[in-house]
Amino acid sequence: MVQDTVAHPHDARPVAGWHYPGRVADLRAWFSTDAACLAYLDWLRWPDGFVCPHCEAGSASIGGSGVYRCRGCRRRVSVTAGTIFDKARVPLTTWFEAVWLFTSSKTGVSATTLHRVLPINSYQTAWTMLGKLRAVLSQSDLEPLTGRVEVDETFIGGVKSGKPGRGAAGKVWVAGAVEITENGWGRARMAVIEDASAASLRGFITANIAPGSTIISDAWKGYPPAMDGYDHEPFNVSASGSPAHESLPAIHRIFSLVKRLLEGTYQGGGSHEHLREYLDEYVFRFNRRHTRNRGLVFMRLLQRALASKPVTYRALVRISRPKATHPTGVHASTRAHPRDAGCPCHRSSLAASSPDLTMTR
Repeated sequence: MVQDTVAHPHDARPVAGWHYPGRVADLRAWFSTDAACLAYLDWLRWPDGFVCPHCEAGSASIGGSGVYRCRGCRRRVSVTAGTIFDKARVPLTTWFEAVWLFTSSKTGVSATTLHRVLPINSYQTAWTMLGKLRAVLSQSDLEPLTGRVEVDETFIGGVKSGKPGRGAAGKVWVAGAVEITENGWGRARMAVIEDASAASLRGFITANIAPGSTIISDAWKGYPPAMDGYDHEPFNVSASGSPAHESLPAIHRIFSLVKRLLEGTYQGGGSHEHLREYLDEYVFRFNRRHTRNRGLVFMRLLQRALASKPVTYRALVRISRPKATHPTGVHASTRAHPRDAGCPCHRSSLAASSPDLTMTR
């Protein structure tokens, strides 16, 4: 196993088959039991040895089932304590399969698919697992974009009718940015914004793009006031006669792929309340599209999961919606067949509909 070697999870160039499974067959061979999964999580969380999350002591006695007894504060600490796997009822083997599916697909995986292909008891459990994984993909701690950066905004939604363009009602505004490099497109950022005003655009730009970068945008009036500290190259799409997706191809491709993700993988089920998490998921996958092995992305996501705090189902639910109820009626098994002449209800219905009908024995 990896944890029995001198390999280190933070090596500059982790190696497939050494630091992480290279194929799904390796995944199932390495992590056939929960104990093997715990050992790998232990190696990822404490590559240089146990460190107590409470008192930071580096000495502990080892118990069973991945539990340590800290010699500093005498607390019992499990490998999964304080992470999104804390007190999880789903076996870790199933969790690892879910993480692999989540990271190996270019278009993501829905809770319905997860529920169908893995031994997960309910759709709610599958949805919660995916929600916990998305919760660790925040873009707030990422390095800002640099160099030449395309920036634009769009709206996502459409369940409500409204005015076209930037005045559309009932939709969610999303700002996006992507680096333009000599070798093609670089990293991307996306975020939900309040509107397309200069203040909203300024907040997105300063949070995601390094000062001194060159921003390429359309000629919307909200951009010039937001460009303090940046070089600005506006492009008047209307005057050029070219469609927007040709004038700013990179960011418009990003927007189209995000909408395809929501309409395709999630069948339009990506609710506005969770749109930020779906954007984080897309950016995480897009920025790692050139990773030489999907197993490395699997490993990086597990590292993020171990560095994250526990996430509860109640914290994931933005709006509680009651389950749909159906009107109750007489069960089919309690109703007599209409052709049963011996049924009293049948005789009474016949008499009511045909008063002149003579009932004979």
